[in-house]
Amino acid sequence: MRDCVQVAFDEAGVPDLERYVRLDPAFLRPAEVDQLIGNPAKAKQKLGWEPKTSFEELIRLMTRSDLALLGR
Repeated sequence: MRDCVQVAFDEAGVPDLERYVRLDPAFLRPAEVDQLIGNPAKAKQKLGWEPKTSFEELIRLMTRSDLALLGR
C-alpha cells in the first residue's frame, strides 16, 4: 500500500508522504505479510491476456484522473 501511495503522491507533486499519511495500528492485520505478489501467468495461459499497463502507470493514470476531476 505504501508503494501505491508513494507513486500517487509523486504524480501529484506532493513531496512529503510522512507529513500527510499516518499509520494506525488499529487497521493493521495481525499477520501482515511483507510482500504480496500477483502472477498473471494463468490469465495469459488460459485467456491469452497480458497486461499493457504497469502497476505504477495505473496508479499515475488514476491520480491524474482524480486531479483532473478536482480541477488541478
